[in-house]
Amino acid sequence: MLMRTDPFRELDRLAQQLMVPGTWSKPSAMPMDAYREGDEYVVAFDLPGVTADAIDIDVERNMLTVKAERRPAAKADDVQMELSERPLGIFSRQIVLADTLDTEHIQADYDAGVLTLRIPIAERAKPRKISIGAGSGRTEISG
Repeated sequence: MLMRTDPFRELDRLAQQLMVPGTWSKPSAMPMDAYREGDEYVVAFDLPGVTADAIDIDVERNMLTVKAERRPAAKADDVQMELSERPLGIFSRQIVLADTLDTEHIQADYDAGVLTLRIPIAERAKPRKISIGAGSGRTEISG
C-alpha cells in the first residue's frame, strides 16, 4: 500500500480529536443562508446525509430552532473503517425571528441535503396605502 506524504496529517488528527461530534446538550452549528424573496424570508440549511425524519423544527414565540442528527450508516460486522471524515452527531441552529414574520404559516422543504424554510411576512407588516378623506367644511368661532 502506498502512502502519500502529508505534512499536516498530525495537525488534522489533533484537530479531529478536539472537535467532538455534537450532542443534544451541546450541538454543533450548521451552515445556513438567509435572504428575502418577495413577500417572504427564505432560510436554507445545509444538512447533507441527514434523513428527513432526523430533523426537528420548532417555533416558540419568535425563536426558531432547527435540530438535526446525522447518524452513522449501518455497517456489516466484517467492515473495517479506513477513513472517517464526515461529521456525525447533533447539529442545531436558533434564529430570532422578527415580529413582522408570520410564524403560523412557515413552509419547510427538504431536498438534496438542503432544508429550506419559507417564512411569509405578516399582513400587518406589509406596506399599505392610506387614503386621505376630504374634511367636512370649516367652522368659524366668533366671540
